[in-house]
Amino acid sequence: MQTEQFYYDNKIVRKFINATIFWGIIGMAVGLLLAFLFLFPNLTEDIPWLSFGRLRPLHTNAVIFAFVGNAIFAGVYYSTQRLLKARMWSDFLSNLNFWGWQAIIVAAAITLPLGYTTTKEYAELEWPIDIAIAIVWVAFGVNLIMTMIKRRQRHLYVAIWFYLATFVTVAVLHIVNSIEIPVTMLKSYSAYSGVQDALVQWWYGHNAVAFFLTTPFLGLMYYFVPKAANRPVYSYRLSIIHFWSLIFIYIWAGPHHLLYTALPEWGQNLGVAFSVMLIAPSWGGMINGLLTLRGAWDKVRVDPVLKFMVVAITGYGMATFEGPMLSLKNVNAIAHYTDWIIAHVHVGALAWNGFLTFGMIYWLVPRLFKTKLFSVKLANAHFWLGTLGIILYALPMYVAGFTQASMWNQFDPDGRLTYGNFLETVTQIMPMYTMRAIGGSMYILGAFVMLYNVYKTSRSGSKVTDELAEAAPLTRITKKQTAGEGWHSWLERRPIKLTIYSTIAILIGGIVQIVPSLLVDDYVPRIASVKPYTPLELEGRDLYIREGCVSCHSQMIRPFRSEIERYGEYSKSGEFVYDHPFLWGSKRTGPDLHRVGGKYSDSWHFNHMYDPQSTSPGSIMPSYRWLISSELDKSKTERKMRALTKVGVPYTDEEIENAQQSMAEQGAAIEQNLYSDPDFANSYEADKQYAQENGLDFVEMRDREIVALIAYLQRLGTDIKVENVENASAQND
Repeated sequence: MQTEQFYYDNKIVRKFINATIFWGIIGMAVGLLLAFLFLFPNLTEDIPWLSFGRLRPLHTNAVIFAFVGNAIFAGVYYSTQRLLKARMWSDFLSNLNFWGWQAIIVAAAITLPLGYTTTKEYAELEWPIDIAIAIVWVAFGVNLIMTMIKRRQRHLYVAIWFYLATFVTVAVLHIVNSIEIPVTMLKSYSAYSGVQDALVQWWYGHNAVAFFLTTPFLGLMYYFVPKAANRPVYSYRLSIIHFWSLIFIYIWAGPHHLLYTALPEWGQNLGVAFSVMLIAPSWGGMINGLLTLRGAWDKVRVDPVLKFMVVAITGYGMATFEGPMLSLKNVNAIAHYTDWIIAHVHVGALAWNGFLTFGMIYWLVPRLFKTKLFSVKLANAHFWLGTLGIILYALPMYVAGFTQASMWNQFDPDGRLTYGNFLETVTQIMPMYTMRAIGGSMYILGAFVMLYNVYKTSRSGSKVTDELAEAAPLTRITKKQTAGEGWHSWLERRPIKLTIYSTIAILIGGIVQIVPSLLVDDYVPRIASVKPYTPLELEGRDLYIREGCVSCHSQMIRPFRSEIERYGEYSKSGEFVYDHPFLWGSKRTGPDLHRVGGKYSDSWHFNHMYDPQSTSPGSIMPSYRWLISSELDKSKTERKMRALTKVGVPYTDEEIENAQQSMAEQGAAIEQNLYSDPDFANSYEADKQYAQENGLDFVEMRDREIVALIAYLQRLGTDIKVENVENASAQND
C-alpha cells in the first residue's frame, strides 16, 4: 500500500510545555502567598493589588487556565497528531491558540490584581477577555476537528472522544455564563440576577471542573498511561460506557453547590441525584486507568512517570468519590462553607491534574529533545516532595473543616450557641493553616526540582524539530469491510457525527436545568419590600466586588437553627432579584454578611476596615486602608444604572438623573454618623488641617470609597423585616 510522508509539529508541543511549567510555578507561588496571608494577614499591608481578595481569583485562574490549560494543549497537540497520523490542520491556528492563550493569561494577571473582576468563580475575567477566550477556544476546536477530517487513521481513539467533548462543552458553558451587559471596557454586570445567576454560575463552575479539569485529562490518561506502561487500555467497552455516561451525567450536577440555599428545591434534588450517579462512570474511568497497568507494577516501582500517573489516577478516584458524597444533603450541610471543601478541591487539583501533568512532562520532554531524562533520582525526589506536600496540605484542611462544622453547630444546655463568636473557630484552626503552608511549600519545591530536571534534559538533547512520520492515506471502505461493525465503531469513523452527538448529550441537562429559571415568571417569588440599591449602595457593592470580599464572606444564610441564631433570618430567593451578579460565596473564612445591615454602627465598619484586629481581636482579615484614603469615582454611576435597567433593575429616569445628589445626601448622612465618634472627629479634623497647611488635596469623607462600602454593608438584609426571629428559628429547626 502506498504511504505518505508528513511531519508532526513538535514545536507547538514544546511551547505549551514551557508555558505549563512557567505558569504552574507562578500560580503555585501565588497560592503559597495566599496560604501565608492566613498566618500573616497584614503581610502585604497597604498594597491593594497584593491583597488576599484580589489575589485569590488570580491564583485559581493561574492554576486552572494557565497551568492546567497549557498542559491540556501540550498533551492534546502531541497525542492528537499521533492518534490521527496527521499534522495539525493549521500551523497558524496552532500558534494563534498558543499566543492568544498566553495573552489572555497576561491580561488576567494584570486585571485581577487591579480589581477588574466579575467575581463569578472561575469566570472572573471581564467581558473583552471573555470574547478573546471564545475566539482562541474556537480556533483550537476548529483545528482539532479539521485535523480529524483529514486524518489517516480510520477510527478515533477514546482520547479523541474526550478532547471533542471538552471543546464543545467548554464553549457552551463559557458563552452562556459570560452573557453580560458592558458598562465600560473593564466593567460589566451579569445578565442574570440572584438565583438565576447562581444556578447558571454553578452549572458553569461545576462543569468547568468537569470539562476542563476532568475530561481532557481523562483523554490524556487514555493516551499517556498506556504509552508509559507499554500496555493496551484495559477495556475498550468500559471506555465507551465511561465516556457517554460521564458527559451526559456530569452536566446535571452543578446545583449540588447550592444545597439549602434559595435555589428551588427541585433544582437542588436534581443536582443531588445526578451527582450520586456520577460515582459509576468516574470510578469506571479510574478502574480502566489503573487496570491498564496490570502486569506493569514492577515498572511502576522504578519509573517516576508511572508513579506520578498512579497517584494521579488514585487522586481522581478519591475526588470523584468524595464529590458525590459531598452532594448528599446531610453531608453537604456539614461541609459547605468550611475548609473541607478546600481539601477536596486540592486533592483533585494537586494530585489528579498536577501529578498527571508532571508525569506527562517527564515522559514527553526526553522524546521531544531526543535524549534521556537528566535525572531519574531528581524525578523521584519530586514525586515524594509532591506526595508529602499533598498529604500535609489536605489532611490539616480536613481537620479544619470538621472543626469548623462542629464548632459552628454546637449549642449549650441552655439552647445558646456554644461558640457564639465566629473568631473562636478561626483561632482554633490556625495550626492547620500553618501545616497547609508547609505542605504547599513542599509541593512548589518539587515543581522547582522538575524545572531544573527539565532544563538539564533539554540542554543535553538536540533542538526540537518537526518529526518525520509515514502513514497510508484513508481509502474508501466497503460494505464488506464493515459487516458486523458495532454502532460505536461506526460512530468512530465519523468525527462530525461524534461531535454532534456529544453536544446533544451535554445540552440535555443544561436545557432542563437552566431554561426554566430564565423563562418561568414565578421561578423566583417577588417580595414587594425589596428595592434596587441606591446609587451609593451600588457603588459600594462594586467596591465589595473589586476587593474580592466574596472570597471570604458568604451572603446566604441557610435554614439551619445554628445559622439563624448566629446570623439572623434565613435568606429568601426574592431578596436577590436585583443582584447582578449574585454574591452568595462558597467559603466562610469570616462570618456571613447577609444580615449585617444595622448590626454595627457606621463607625464600627470604618474602624474594622482600617484595622480589623482593633474591632475583632484574633481576626485574620487584612486592613483596607486604601478605601479610607481613596476618593470614590462617581463618574460612571449613571452609566451603571442604565446598564442595569437593561437586565430588569427598575431604576427610573429621575433616579438616574438625580444619582449624584442622592449619593451626596446619603454620603453626608454616613459622614455625620462617623462624626458622632469623638476619636474619629478629632482625627478627621487634624487630617483636614494638615492638608490645608501643606497645600494638599483633601477629600471630604462623604466622597471617599469607605463611605460607599459602609452604605452597602448597612443595606444588606434589611429589605425584609422579621418580627419574631425565635419563632422563625423554631419553624426551620
